[in-house]
Amino acid sequence: MKQIFIQIKSNQSLLFAFLVFGYGVLLNPVPVQADISQATARKLSASGQILPLESIHTKAKSIKAGKILETELESKKGIYVYEVELLDSQGTVWEIKLDAKTGTLIKLEQD
Repeated sequence: MKQIFIQIKSNQSLLFAFLVFGYGVLLNPVPVQADISQATARKLSASGQILPLESIHTKAKSIKAGKILETELESKKGIYVYEVELLDSQGTVWEIKLDAKTGTLIKLEQD
């Protein structure tokens, strides 16, 4: 990972550094970390507390056809929820929220 060192000499330099850094962040966004780690998700799946990722992807594609872009597992109000981001053939991104234990659709929305 590259590290950037900036020497601040004036308020103008500070503003310039902020703009350059902010612009770089917008062009190279850092992926959002899911609430639940992959290791924990594997344990939950192996114990039967949540469905395997393959089942969730199949369910999501049955709700909305397209390419899976990202999947996150989160815990919301004591319930495990998969959030699946999907790109359809028209170029629209959809967010599909599924109950991680049952695969039941919680919410479908255009992202």
